[in-house]
Amino acid sequence: MSLLTGFDFSASTDARVLVLGSMPSAASLRRQQYYAHPRNAFWPIMGELFGFDPALPYHERLRTLRANRVALWDVAHRCVRPGSLDADMRDVEANDFHAFLGTHPQIGSIFFNGGKAETLYRHLVLPHLPAALQAIPLKRLPSTSPAHAGMDFTAKLAAWQAVKAALENET
Repeated sequence: MSLLTGFDFSASTDARVLVLGSMPSAASLRRQQYYAHPRNAFWPIMGELFGFDPALPYHERLRTLRANRVALWDVAHRCVRPGSLDADMRDVEANDFHAFLGTHPQIGSIFFNGGKAETLYRHLVLPHLPAALQAIPLKRLPSTSPAHAGMDFTAKLAAWQAVKAALENET
């Protein structure tokens, strides 16, 4: 098994919300795009929340999120993982959140795309952050992965409304 390396973050300097996944899937790594699996609900959900066509070119989707002050990243910078299942992640090295949050001081909420992202953040990142950064509110949302088939799109969309609500509550 080889060591996988994730993507750089996508964020404007005025980002207010950070959405964190665990590590890009095999499909995402092949295409070099966040949430590239065709059955992943992330882009359709973001399209509903922010009024854009999820079929837009990738760079346009990222630009739309940045324009809406939504930052996108993963907790893991590197890991060993056969396939795409979060449960198979080993030897995880976290991204540098101290530096990221220091250069994005307006982040007021962090949302996790599923339980593995939250678990990794709470274990690998949170204990090493200064108290002020530990105080940023954290919320786990249902995974948009097609592997999380126990919840339909409508229910996932309803839960993910929390991202838009966080932005509206800060303005």
